[in-house]
Amino acid sequence: MDADSDVALDILITNVVCVFRTRCHLNLRKIALEGANVIYKRDVGKVLMKLRKPRITATIWSSGKVICTGATSEEEAKFGARRLARSLQKLGFQVIFTDFKVVNVLAVCNMPFEIRLPEFTKKNRPHASYEPELHPAVCYRIKTLRATLQIFSTGSITVTGPNVKAVASAVEQIYPFVFESRK
Repeated sequence: MDADSDVALDILITNVVCVFRTRCHLNLRKIALEGANVIYKRDVGKVLMKLRKPRITATIWSSGKVICTGATSEEEAKFGARRLARSLQKLGFQVIFTDFKVVNVLAVCNMPFEIRLPEFTKKNRPHASYEPELHPAVCYRIKTLRATLQIFSTGSITVTGPNVKAVASAVEQIYPFVFESRK
């Protein structure tokens, strides 16, 4: 088994965070009173709205900015954001769906082997940091992709990146390095 052989790694996307604007002021009290599946956080000045399909939680501010979390793909995030905008329209707001952007993608990938973390950190020193007293994983940053990887000794890797493509590229880039430090 060598690092160049094609190994199919399953990258499981666990969360996609997206942002969009409604281009109108939103009355949070009206959303809280008339909307469904809503939690009004008056002290913070926001409303949490949940959708069942797709399973998404949205944070809505009175300025019209909306952050959606919980989707498992970029398409599902956009679909959920559009459904949320539509439900705000039904409450009587002049919502225009604009400035949609996927901000963050969280994914998990399991390597078919365990990893020696101290050895991995020594070989990849400027990019990798390992503090076993603080956290059980190596934090590996890829600046070009704007991705951060948490590499655990069990072979589990948690990847955070700006989009799905960057997450997949980060896993492809890290595989040869973790392969060298396998147990």
